[in-house]
Amino acid sequence: MNKTLLAPRTLTQAIKYFANQDIALTFVAGLRWPEGVACPHCGGADPSYLTTRRIWKCKACRKQFSVKVGTIFEDSPIPLSKWLPALWMLANCKNGISSYELARALGVTQKSAWFMLHRIRLAMQSKTFAKMTGEVEVDETYIGGRARFMSPAKKVRVLKGRKGGMTGKTAVMGLLSRDERKGLSQVRVNVPETARIHRGQARTFVRERVEDGATLYSDQHKSYVQMRKWYVHNVIDHGVAYAKGKIHINGLENFWSLLKRGIRGTYVSVEPFHLFRYLDEQVHRFNNRKTSDVARFIDTVRAIVGKRLTYANLIGANLEPATT
Repeated sequence: MNKTLLAPRTLTQAIKYFANQDIALTFVAGLRWPEGVACPHCGGADPSYLTTRRIWKCKACRKQFSVKVGTIFEDSPIPLSKWLPALWMLANCKNGISSYELARALGVTQKSAWFMLHRIRLAMQSKTFAKMTGEVEVDETYIGGRARFMSPAKKVRVLKGRKGGMTGKTAVMGLLSRDERKGLSQVRVNVPETARIHRGQARTFVRERVEDGATLYSDQHKSYVQMRKWYVHNVIDHGVAYAKGKIHINGLENFWSLLKRGIRGTYVSVEPFHLFRYLDEQVHRFNNRKTSDVARFIDTVRAIVGKRLTYANLIGANLEPATT
């Protein structure tokens, strides 16, 4: 196999480039095993390559494996020539891409496209435990439709025990670490377990992700009133102004705007059960917004390993039913 790793620069080039199965395989293998192919079962190096089947056979454990094993592609009959353009589109389309649109573009069913997109979102998931320092914005928002627009059956479910303007919406908390260099601020988000954000949840969310002593900016939400104990806390009153010098949360508000534009314009309706996946998608694009299309694409391909997602897990079929 040719070990030279080349990469297309545009979507048109990507579609043509990866149409060749051997080139697509070489590309993914080169990113997955930059030091040479290794057995995902035992770690054995220099396995034999079976050209006719496009798989390897380990000389140590004697097991056969493909480049898809142990990745988001595992057990998928869809070829890499379709997977890779799908990764390119989701990594680079600012407002995302719907499963119906992807299905038409790739020539697969809508159900397959929906499953593909969620697997790619898993690869786009950022797992960082380093705490934010310096200047940090904190804010919350609510995602979802208004109850008056829901079907009668769904309205009954979401109205149980709830009152007020946030009925049927899902709370989302966010942090933005400011960077003096334009376009390099980073965002982290989380979906609380409850429909409304409480003071204890806000405190835990911030303290687990922001170093003590950092400068914190927020609005007048009551959940942030105790933050002065650990941070230099600055509050902006949106009833008076949206910014007073450096005291604002406009960076995070901008992210919420991008997020909602994608959800409302592209995905239309997102179930709360899957909301965190769409957040992972938007956070990945936002945090890498100053890199090139090909860089975002390669970064996503590199993250496919160890993130297998089965359809049963995706739809929650393995979850134990709630007891009443």
